[in-house]
Amino acid sequence: MQKYSYKVEGMTCASCVARVEKVVKKFEGADNVTVNLATEKLSFESRDKNLDIKQIASALEEYGYNLKIEKENVSQNGTESGNEEDDSQYLSLKKDFTLAFVLTLPIFAISMLIDFSFFRNIWPFSVEQTQKILMILTTPVIFLSGKRFYTVFLKNLRHFSFEMNSLVAIGTASAYGYSVFTVLFPEFLHNMGGTHHVYFETAAVIITLILLGKLLEHRSKRKTNDSIKKLLELKPKTAVIIENGIERIIPIAELAKGQIVVIKPGDKIPADGIITNGYSSIDESMITGESFPVEKTAGSKVIGGTINKNGSFNFEIKETGDNSVLGQIIRLVEQAQASKAPIQKLADKIASIFVPGVIIIAIITFIVWLITGASFTASLTNFIAVLIIACPCALGLATPTAIIVGTGLGATRGILIKNGESLEQAHKITTVLLDKTGTITEGKPAVTDIIIRGMEENEFMRLVLSAENKSNHPIASAIIDYARSKGAVPEETNMFENKTGFGVVASIGNTPVLAGNEKLMNEFSIGTAGFSKEIASFTEDAKTITLVAVDGMLKGIIAIEDPVKPSSKEAVKEFNKMGIEVYMLTGDNAKTAAAISRKTGIKNFVADLLPHQKAETVKKLQSEGKVVAMVGDGINDAPALAQADVGIAIGSGTDVAIETAEITLISGDLRNVVKSIKLSKSTIQTIKQNLFWAFVYNVLGIPLAALGMLNPMIGALAMSFSSVSVVSNSLRLKRKKI
Repeated sequence: MQKYSYKVEGMTCASCVARVEKVVKKFEGADNVTVNLATEKLSFESRDKNLDIKQIASALEEYGYNLKIEKENVSQNGTESGNEEDDSQYLSLKKDFTLAFVLTLPIFAISMLIDFSFFRNIWPFSVEQTQKILMILTTPVIFLSGKRFYTVFLKNLRHFSFEMNSLVAIGTASAYGYSVFTVLFPEFLHNMGGTHHVYFETAAVIITLILLGKLLEHRSKRKTNDSIKKLLELKPKTAVIIENGIERIIPIAELAKGQIVVIKPGDKIPADGIITNGYSSIDESMITGESFPVEKTAGSKVIGGTINKNGSFNFEIKETGDNSVLGQIIRLVEQAQASKAPIQKLADKIASIFVPGVIIIAIITFIVWLITGASFTASLTNFIAVLIIACPCALGLATPTAIIVGTGLGATRGILIKNGESLEQAHKITTVLLDKTGTITEGKPAVTDIIIRGMEENEFMRLVLSAENKSNHPIASAIIDYARSKGAVPEETNMFENKTGFGVVASIGNTPVLAGNEKLMNEFSIGTAGFSKEIASFTEDAKTITLVAVDGMLKGIIAIEDPVKPSSKEAVKEFNKMGIEVYMLTGDNAKTAAAISRKTGIKNFVADLLPHQKAETVKKLQSEGKVVAMVGDGINDAPALAQADVGIAIGSGTDVAIETAEITLISGDLRNVVKSIKLSKSTIQTIKQNLFWAFVYNVLGIPLAALGMLNPMIGALAMSFSSVSVVSNSLRLKRKKI
């Protein structure tokens, strides 16, 4: 079975995803067809080596979709990233928008000012000449910048398919066509008397605004693709293997099961495997979320993409590529993104009925007026009036303006929202899942308690700092930071030994110092009974303990933990008030999870989770009918963030988490998750109000136009007024308190 992946240009909504999948599934030999709207990728598998990709491309072309077959990416025994292709689609959008924007500015200014006497006094051209100038300026906007809308509309029309492109094409073509007719053949409208208005500015502004929306949407989609790239960058490009007793550097793509890999301090681990000899501590936080490096010895499992700290070892490869833990995370992110159907815009749903309905009404209007004896000009005018009043300007602005204002308001509150779909979805959230490390907690170990007996604190801290100063372990770093904050100054050690998995042994002057866990104390036959109550208490609170012995006697105990953020407990209270369930997901053990749960008031938690298990937890809750938001900051959270209905990343977290999530909290304050949900509810309410007013004008205006009681100029005025009301209503969002 060979896997294929192609970029598809031209998809705009969920109906496009369904249509592309339906077309490809018709080809015998194409199996497991999926379309990812976020990455604009078509993926499928096939055993048929004779499958004609060009035929698939041709079939999709009939619907207005461009399959980039020259960018085909085959996955062979591993996830392949391929070279980043030039984003010609984005550049094309940007070029079309720039042209439209430059031309629309003077079109709009002239059209608005020409009705004022002061402008006509300084404007050297007559009304008729001005209309011709507007026509010349508008024509490139329609036929160059707006070409994409008409092309898609005509191709979809052959299959009786309608969406927002249809509204844009019909609305702008009607406004432009009527205006050109008025300029070139004014005598045909002479019997109606007066000067007939032109609507070039209407056509130009609609094209420009829609292109701007598509440009912003496309930029958002491009960023989504970066999450997979960031994951792939976790692995090194090369690895050192032992072959026939000789070390050899090879590309990571050539790694295979059974090979022995050499790992030195600071190296990234290239694949999953088992240590054969040596020992070290490994930073696995990007995979497990565990804040402390994990001690590893012979027989321990290592995970590709993690970082070796200060030891050296050899390991035997057990899994590579797609089958590795990192490969599975990458695949889970891709699958979760592909399985999430984007929200079907209400406007798109109604447009499928509204657009053909308006066309039918306009045609009936034209025929009825002709039959009843009206002139061709009058019939044509009423036909155009129906189309003009149905121009989708307000309908097109209803959702984008509310989303623009809503996302802008969120940005001022430290809430970055990637796209309108996630802003809409957030108001439905019933369950919030919180990662522990770096999300609920600070993500950095710190000293919380210190108990000293039998010596002065200053002397104790001087000796501890001197002993730990040569260690690069995170626990040692926390102790060093604390000791320095107390004014301690380290001294040179006569002897220092870092005992992996135990602690440190040092000699400062003539004073022997031990700092480590109970195993270290037992090795040197140092009793801990005098601190048994404190040890039990700190252990119950899931704190990491460092015991300090001086001259063979236990003198103190230092408790270290990853402290809970001050805002976490308050955020949990807010969720409870809103009736939203809160779960904590963590790779830490159950004891640590229970301690954090007690401190924050979180009733539900799941511990000892690997990345794919977090995503499975999300799926389980979704299967129960819950709308799930996942909040996290690490690479290990990426699959769950992608699987969740709304992924929310902490801004201080990894780039992968931020790119995978739909919402990013700059400050890392969990109270901003509450604000995100409140903002979503306000935005949705505004969108519904906007859509209501947008359609009210059409519902009232279309019958008036069909009855000949509304000429195109009044129709355009009504349409413009509806747009103003929609924008004004959206701007009210700025005054909302969240």
